[in-house]
Amino acid sequence: MKISAVIITYNEAERLPAALKSLEGIASEIIVVDSHSTDDTVKIARHFGCRVFERDWTNYADQKNFGQNQATSPWILSLDADERLSPELRQEIISLLPVEPDCAGFSMPRRVFYLGRWIRHGGWYPDRRVRLFRRNLARWEGEFVHEKLVIEGEVRKLRGDLLHFPYRHITDHMRRINLFSELGAKKLYASRKKCRWYHLLFLPPLRFLRNYIFLGGFLDGFPGLVIAVLSSYAIFARYAKLREIWIRSEKIEPCPR
Repeated sequence: MKISAVIITYNEAERLPAALKSLEGIASEIIVVDSHSTDDTVKIARHFGCRVFERDWTNYADQKNFGQNQATSPWILSLDADERLSPELRQEIISLLPVEPDCAGFSMPRRVFYLGRWIRHGGWYPDRRVRLFRRNLARWEGEFVHEKLVIEGEVRKLRGDLLHFPYRHITDHMRRINLFSELGAKKLYASRKKCRWYHLLFLPPLRFLRNYIFLGGFLDGFPGLVIAVLSSYAIFARYAKLREIWIRSEKIEPCPR
């Protein structure tokens, strides 16, 4: 089993080294697709011996497909710069290297570190993701946000965790919500979906109750409460921005005099 690792980056000098170190002894090559970082991301990637491609940003799916197309190995390990393989996951993947699995890919649970602790409830865990797959049987799709891997064939489960460090602090979390809610609104608008009053009134509190009560977010203490509140806010922001897009698109400009 020969593996090419693929990582897309933009200004990830702080988090990239840990991701690259976790791939040592697993990937025969590491491909980094960078969107013209202004920090030392590219320098760090080259220091680790990565094949670096600098490319204008298009979208998440397209950037990942581009990197995948540059790979020379039949298997792809897709990793984000804010992720790394746990020791348990590393050993599982290393145990696969001497063989050629007769499946299309492998999923792995993803565990998030947030506000000083590992999150295990509230819908954030196990959050299984297919990240190890045959290059010719899988492709990323999605033009706006939350790219999805479409894979043909059997997917087996790995037990080790993929470790995720998505937010440096609450401000960073809210900044990402602002970005992704805007992209989500554009995706809904492209499908001609509209914002109704009940989307704004009912969906946010229902999301809070789901994450904090029914999915046990309260068991994660203060971080669990923050996650539930910001998750409900993200729903509100997405639909409010969708409504704003429709208002702008339907606005009739006054006739010039």
